[in-house]
Parts: sequence; structure tokens; C-alpha cells
Amino acid sequence: MEGFRPEILKEIVTTKMPFGKYEGRLLCDLPISYLEWFVGKGGFPKGKLGTQLSTVYEIKMNGLEEIIYQLKKQFSSI
Repeated sequence: MEGFRPEILKEIVTTKMPFGKYEGRLLCDLPISYLEWFVGKGGFPKGKLGTQLSTVYEIKMNGLEEIIYQLKKQFSSI
């Protein structure tokens, strides 16, 4: 994850998907199959959303969902 910024972790548990099949769902709650679909279609969108989605993808692909659970607990009151 080149150019990683720690605030991305907060954002993935507080930002909702702005479009598509899973519009309105928190980025961290997107199914891995949907993230894989982006990869298969040529990659994630450009910009901040792409960075957020690729972060969720890396976390889930590496079996690190515990990070997401902890972040959700920490930022759930936001």
C-alpha cells in the first residue's frame, strides 16, 4: 500500500460506498467478492475512494479482519 496514510483506517469504517450495488454500505463491510470484481475490471477507482477500497481489499485478502473490528469499536460513536 504505497503512500499509506493512517487516517485511511478511520475512513474505511466511517465512509459509505457512494455508488453501485452496495451504495450506502460502509466500505469496511463490502464483501471481498465485490472488491475482487474491481480488481478483475482493471482496478479500483482513482483518488481517495480507490485508496480506501484497496486498503479494505488488502486487509481482507490477508485475513486481518480483526483490524476492522477494532477500528469499528474505536470509531463507532462518530
